[in-house]
Amino acid sequence: MNSHVSVPGQTGAIIAGTPLADAVVRLENVKRHFGETPALDGVSLTVRKGEILGIIGRSGAGKSTLIRCLNGLERPESGAIFVEGRQITGLSERELQPFRRRIGMIFQHFNLLSAKTVEENVALPLKIEGRPRAERLQRARELLDLVGLSDKAGAYPSSLSGGQKQRVGIARALAARPALLLSDEATSALDPETTRSILALLKDINRKLGLTILLITHEMEVVRSIGDRVAVIDAGKIVEEGPVWSVFADPQTDITKSLLAGIRPQLPAHIADALSAEPGGEAVLGVDLAGAAAQGTLLAELPRPFRLLHGGVDHVQDQAVARLYLAVPAVPAGAVQTFIQFLEARSARVEVLGYVTGHA
Repeated sequence: MNSHVSVPGQTGAIIAGTPLADAVVRLENVKRHFGETPALDGVSLTVRKGEILGIIGRSGAGKSTLIRCLNGLERPESGAIFVEGRQITGLSERELQPFRRRIGMIFQHFNLLSAKTVEENVALPLKIEGRPRAERLQRARELLDLVGLSDKAGAYPSSLSGGQKQRVGIARALAARPALLLSDEATSALDPETTRSILALLKDINRKLGLTILLITHEMEVVRSIGDRVAVIDAGKIVEEGPVWSVFADPQTDITKSLLAGIRPQLPAHIADALSAEPGGEAVLGVDLAGAAAQGTLLAELPRPFRLLHGGVDHVQDQAVARLYLAVPAVPAGAVQTFIQFLEARSARVEVLGYVTGHA
């Protein structure tokens, strides 16, 4: 399978065949240290026009520094950052201002001004730009209609729910017609139902406006819901990237597998605890499948005997993605390898997790 880029210990790469003209933002070998600690350690990444790209990683992985370098609040020590084809590294604070306006930001804690109405909050970026009042208000009303809050124009943030506040934040981020919408953990403070509604809104905006969105998150479910492509960051490096369905179907690195653990089937604990590295009894196999192989008649075709221990089929980006756990007798000699070869011939990725005796 391995249809996505996996580059442990190296930088990410521009996707093969992606014209540079389609890049809204491009990072080339960007490095940023704090003391001896590398926050970004040679990051190369391209955000393509019209896509939703998720950047996912644990706390401390480098996500916040990446954001701050993108909007010019941090300066990389080396490497280059391009916004719509223009390199912004090395620009003065004054020269950076027009490029910052090309990047809209939505935040985890909304960052609304409590003393201003919803309409005034949305219009604020245009006021800072010096736009006429009539133009500001017309744009604010258009955007409040887009996010479903036309009736809240005169309300103050204190009267809004968390989801409504985030909708205002999204409208404000769109006010100056940015080329890129940067979402910094925008759903982390919301309950699951509200999170789903906000993600659906972002996807709708992406479709209606053709807006490029960069999601910074530690939640794989966020990327799974609306992402086109995902890049995994760990210790300041992009360690894995590719289409969301491909990374979910066949994660290559331990960090990606760990981040996926909450939403992919896992081997039941009582079986995992019984695993031994010594061959004998049954071999326990982890099997990853995608596409037609994940929704066909594979189980009916498998050589007997075997046991289905656990597993499931999901759909990501309209692609079937399966993770199965099978137990296969370890004798006669060669039986496990024959079973694995059968699976691999059908585009499965297979790993031997260990061995169990009895019927664990």
